[in-house]
Amino acid sequence: MTSQAIAQAYPAAGLADPTTIAIREALAGRRRGLSSSLLFAGPAVIASIAYMDPGNFATNIQAGAHYGYALLWVVVAANLIAMLFQALSAKLGIVTNRNLAEVCRDRLPAPLVWAMWAVSEVAAMATDLAEFVGGAIGLALLFDMPLMAGMTVTAIVTYAILLLERSGFRRMEVVIGAMVGTIGLCYLVEVLIAPISWSGVAAGVAVPRLPDAGALTIAVGIIGATVMPHAVYLHSGLTQNRAPARDEAERGKLVRFSHREVVIALAIAGLVNMAMVMMASAAFHAGHPDVAEIETAYHTLTPLLGAGAAAIFLVSLIFSGVSSSVVGTMAGQMIMQGFVGFSIPVWLRRLVTMAPAFAVVGLGVNATHALVLSQVVLSFALPVPMLALVWFTGRRDIMGRFANPRPVQIAAVVGCAIVLALNLVLLVQVAGVEIPGLG
Repeated sequence: MTSQAIAQAYPAAGLADPTTIAIREALAGRRRGLSSSLLFAGPAVIASIAYMDPGNFATNIQAGAHYGYALLWVVVAANLIAMLFQALSAKLGIVTNRNLAEVCRDRLPAPLVWAMWAVSEVAAMATDLAEFVGGAIGLALLFDMPLMAGMTVTAIVTYAILLLERSGFRRMEVVIGAMVGTIGLCYLVEVLIAPISWSGVAAGVAVPRLPDAGALTIAVGIIGATVMPHAVYLHSGLTQNRAPARDEAERGKLVRFSHREVVIALAIAGLVNMAMVMMASAAFHAGHPDVAEIETAYHTLTPLLGAGAAAIFLVSLIFSGVSSSVVGTMAGQMIMQGFVGFSIPVWLRRLVTMAPAFAVVGLGVNATHALVLSQVVLSFALPVPMLALVWFTGRRDIMGRFANPRPVQIAAVVGCAIVLALNLVLLVQVAGVEIPGLG
């Protein structure tokens, strides 16, 4: 089938997009090699930003500064859970050609759907608060400008990037991929600069341990806030119409390519998070174990590792904040359209989701405390997409032969239970209730 014929055969899916046509040809076996495999990359790369957002910076800095390399195994475990849920989300979109919010609207009672939408919208605002403020902190520190000015610059840049979506999904994927690569490169340089103890890294990954009750609290923060609600919704939408399969064989190929991309993209995100902990451990653990805020980490890095290392840290934070804010806005649009069947202009979505961030900063609330508060709000919203995803992907009437096999379903249920239990612990602690065994 020629490219023109493919475009005519799939008009509803927008297959005149050159990348989608090329994917179709690769599925048909007319394109081979590494270049054809790269055509399938994109959705997991975009979703992986959720695991490198500014909220991760604060948590990982605390873990490394307080406990050295001891909690690296927690980062690995959290990343494995994230891989599983992102893979399930991508599979749902490929198999059903519907995103998770749309499947909820199709399969669940209307009152429940509206309630889920409301919770998800609050989660979208909380997500954008963390990401938006994080990017603004980086700009404010790097260029010595007021935080409010940094937020304004962040707003302009994120909106400009969002406009790229009008030119097709591939440009957006390339831009976000470049930002992911920049964040990864920054932390590669940080690891090379910092005096890392590689034997300590190996022990931290291989030997699960919690040095004290306080370490359990930080572990709760690492795992409990790992699977982000908007990333679970978004991934299914990024795969649903990218290249609709014509038959079960093509659907199987798309699922396999998706699983590989999820493993690679989330592995990179996991390595970046490990590098954050390693850098914080090497720089702060011995002499500055009380470092807990992004601003403090930056000012402490300068005399310890040099101005270059501190600047690289801020560059990675800026790229993390901008890219994750873009992805959060995309997810918000998809969630609204999926649950209630309509969307709003991107500029209005951008304005609505960043309004709480401007309000928080305008009221003089500590920026790092605002990041923590946003994670608590996300903890309330997290059960909604996780439980729905496990339920839908395990049903054969929805997924056909792609329904989760029993071992995968058990792993998903266990992963869901772990994350939800840890989120509950986090919420109880924030409420000031003492839990035996927790500091």
